[in-house]
Amino acid sequence: MARSLTAIDHSRGGDAFLLVTGAVSVTLAAIYRFPVKGLRGEPLDSVDVVPGQGLPHDRRFALTADGVGSSDGAFPWRPKQRFAMLMRNAELARLACRVDFGRETVELVWPGEAPCVASYASAAGRAEIAAFANRVLAPAVRTPLRFVEAGRLSLTDVPENCLSIINLASVRDLERRMGATIHPLRFRGNLLIEGGDPWTEFDWVGSEVRVGAGRLRVHARIPRCAATGVNPDTAARDVNVLKGLKTHLGHVDMGVYAEVLDGGRLAVGDTITPPTTAHARSRIGHQLRFVRFLARSARLMLRRR
Repeated sequence: MARSLTAIDHSRGGDAFLLVTGAVSVTLAAIYRFPVKGLRGEPLDSVDVVPGQGLPHDRRFALTADGVGSSDGAFPWRPKQRFAMLMRNAELARLACRVDFGRETVELVWPGEAPCVASYASAAGRAEIAAFANRVLAPAVRTPLRFVEAGRLSLTDVPENCLSIINLASVRDLERRMGATIHPLRFRGNLLIEGGDPWTEFDWVGSEVRVGAGRLRVHARIPRCAATGVNPDTAARDVNVLKGLKTHLGHVDMGVYAEVLDGGRLAVGDTITPPTTAHARSRIGHQLRFVRFLARSARLMLRRR
């Protein structure tokens, strides 16, 4: 559905804004979840979401050298530095993963190796999964890793069960500016949207949007890390995405975090109804909002304990 939308031009970087108006039609182009933090994701045709939760099973599992957590696999939220992650371990991009939630199994696939299939529901199965990961990732990962399962909070980069939204027009705009091919999965987003202008998703921060049957509140822009420099197909560090964002746009953000307010089914092709007004914030204003979002998430995490 096309609608008139006031948008803010972020292409000049810094604190400069230009208000422009145009007709846009925004749709949900793809849905991805990442069952194991840091490993490859899986596309979904549709998914049911509920208030206060992210995509079902997204970042439910992780590989970590952290010794906390109970033996039953209920692992508490920790900052991403506590996990095997692409920012530090580019080889993770070569480790394919498939999770069968009906059979409660994880299959890990490494080039040239027989796949490992084991139960995530038992201590023995989790140990088998960890042993395979440790073997194929050595010597890139020197500290032995455990395969763990999240508790009430998924193991996302922020201590809140939320969704991440990536605007494909923004990715293409960055490609054009950098003169490089940038796969959208470098940003590991849950909802990939199509049809709007580049960077208009930043204008949604502080507002509500509708995606299919769901209603979301957009809380903050997503600051990026060196993981975006890793090619999701080859595991090579071949494009300095952070440098490109900073050089051409004056920030290191791509995508936004959103909270589910009203649940329902989201499906590829769904119409996205953006907010009717744009929020003009400076770069500093967005940074402060992200800090407040983290503080809010931390308070919620403490209440859940």
